[in-house]
Amino acid sequence: MTNQEKLQLGRRVAGVSIVVSCFLSVLNVWIGYNAGSTSVVAAGIEFVGDVLASVFVLAGMILAAKPPDEEHPYGHGRIEILAGLTVGFILAAGGLGICVRSLQQIGDAHPPPALYAVWPLLTAVLLRSVMATVKFKIGRRIGSGSLMADAWNDAVDILSACAALVALGLTLSNPDRFIQADHYGGFAVGLFVIYTGLGVLRASSRELIDTMPSPELVAEIRRNSMDVPGVLGVEKCMGRKTGLQYHIDLHVEVDPEITVAASHDIATKVRAHLRRTIDEVADVLVHVEPHGLGMQESVK
Repeated sequence: MTNQEKLQLGRRVAGVSIVVSCFLSVLNVWIGYNAGSTSVVAAGIEFVGDVLASVFVLAGMILAAKPPDEEHPYGHGRIEILAGLTVGFILAAGGLGICVRSLQQIGDAHPPPALYAVWPLLTAVLLRSVMATVKFKIGRRIGSGSLMADAWNDAVDILSACAALVALGLTLSNPDRFIQADHYGGFAVGLFVIYTGLGVLRASSRELIDTMPSPELVAEIRRNSMDVPGVLGVEKCMGRKTGLQYHIDLHVEVDPEITVAASHDIATKVRAHLRRTIDEVADVLVHVEPHGLGMQESVK
């Protein structure tokens, strides 16, 4: 699957997610307000944040698909990472707002929520379970940090909806004793959202500061490089993520007696071989080293 095909698949998933989040946000806010349930309204507000998050993911993937230009020779892939970072900020801020709003009405006298308030939460658990499964599968397949962030967001939505269901259930089972449980359920929803936002911020920040690829990917790059005739060793292998793929800096060792032209030919074959055999590799900068030089210097 090419990088453009991966981005196109990610855009389709993000588009479906926006539609689902819009439906859930309207359903939970409307029914929660009419049923008098703070936790259901809190879940609906959370889904409004999900709409914004998915919009940023979709926009990031559209912009990340732009080809390299003079000002961006490595392409525009990091816009996709920035989209994931924005999702994290939205979640953290939204979760804080939900917590504050849920606690503001504690102590106010009001009737218990209506029984039908449970239905939007059950609907949210069902739809979010489907979307989280799809996003995790597609996100891992195409290596999308922002789509994985959105998938974790959906997973936490399931937990927060369950927490809201428990709180709402307590309130409905014994309104005199647990009338405030519905508010605390909304507060719990906010805490779940904040926790997810911080996790997404951490994952996206690691990619922005050029954290190395996984040890498994580095080992695969080294192993595949050694498959090219003329490569006698791999001295260094470094990588930085730009969107869905990595740009690799590679130092390969060759026979010190061959010509510069022959060394250049080996480096070109290594670059082409890695780009052909490893989907996660966008491009490779190959530096040629004379084989055995390090051993000779240690002897001296």
